Amino acid sequence: MRIYDQSLTNTAAAESGRSQETQKAATTSLTGAGSGSGDRVELSSALTTVSRAMASYHTDRAAKVQALTEQFQSGRYQPDSQAVSQAMVGEALATGAK
Repeated sequence: MRIYDQSLTNTAAAESGRSQETQKAATTSLTGAGSGSGDRVELSSALTTVSRAMASYHTDRAAKVQALTEQFQSGRYQPDSQAVSQAMVGEALATGAK
């Protein structure tokens, strides 16, 4: 961050210097340079697992939607009105809807 206000010449230089120090410290802590702790974060295997789970969910969901669409279009879709109403009330109570 640099400040180019002529009335703050001494302050601007000090702020610019602090900003550079902060950026250098942040870079050092992100790269782990000088820390010696060797901390690392690995997301690749976790992301692969999550990605597969989401793909499976979307595939299953698409199959369910397709089946419901076919039932509805053929006139065979008959939802359980009691289960639907209980789910709606339960959701409203859980989210605090008024």
